[in-house]
Amino acid sequence: MDVTLLAIVLGTLGAGIGSVWVAAALSFGLLARYTQHMLSLAAGALLATAFMHLLPEAFESDADVHDLFFTLLVGLVFFFLLDKAELWHHGHEHGAHAHGAHDHHAHDGHAHHHDASHGHTDAHNHAHDHTSGGWAVLAGDSVHCFGDGVLIASAFMADLRLGVIASIAVLAHEVPHHMGDLIVLRSTATDRRAALVKVSIAGSVTALGGVLGYWLVDQLQDYLPYFLVVASSSFIYVALADLIPQLQKRLQARETATQIAWLLGGIGLVMLVSHLAHGR
Repeated sequence: MDVTLLAIVLGTLGAGIGSVWVAAALSFGLLARYTQHMLSLAAGALLATAFMHLLPEAFESDADVHDLFFTLLVGLVFFFLLDKAELWHHGHEHGAHAHGAHDHHAHDGHAHHHDASHGHTDAHNHAHDHTSGGWAVLAGDSVHCFGDGVLIASAFMADLRLGVIASIAVLAHEVPHHMGDLIVLRSTATDRRAALVKVSIAGSVTALGGVLGYWLVDQLQDYLPYFLVVASSSFIYVALADLIPQLQKRLQARETATQIAWLLGGIGLVMLVSHLAHGR
């Protein structure tokens, strides 16, 4: 097997399933009180990955700088409109449950996900939702995990080290989202083990996206910088439009300091992984 393809499979499985298991530990374990901290960590990791790795990698290519910036702008607007469409759709469908766990469904091929944020905070609102909600969550999960796989494949195709960083970033920002999924599934009378298995299967779809992404990116090598920029726009949108607003609550000075520390921790984590991967 091609080394890059093997790395993509391992990276996508690690990010897709690993994030589910970490989410289970946080949702069902003694670490449940760290949920808010995971939001801060995810926001920092997403921003650092976009601005310090994906975008520089794209701009170091031969692609036209103006075209890349235009792609970034279009990507941000696209995710904003997608967010609006999801809210409008679910507002009609669920009324008071307008902004819940279904929210994070079909984001585009590169994935992403304002769902990383809505997962745990809004999932509680769905405790009263109908039982089909669990299947809706799994369907949405599978769609965007597939997109995660395409993203990770794009990063690995650009550079193995970048792929490792992207895999870890995806894992980090998927954790809060999967926590929401698990909460929703538990509220539809599914036991913990069944909920974990179902979400893990959805997470494993990430590997399918990775394999297809490997084939697509190989066919469309010239467009790789644009894939990376679209991925960056999704990361930036999720962090700024969904994660950080949830953190902007009136808090005591100590809690605010803790939030900032976790945010910086997310940035530091990505930088550390990058430093270790680059060996410099």
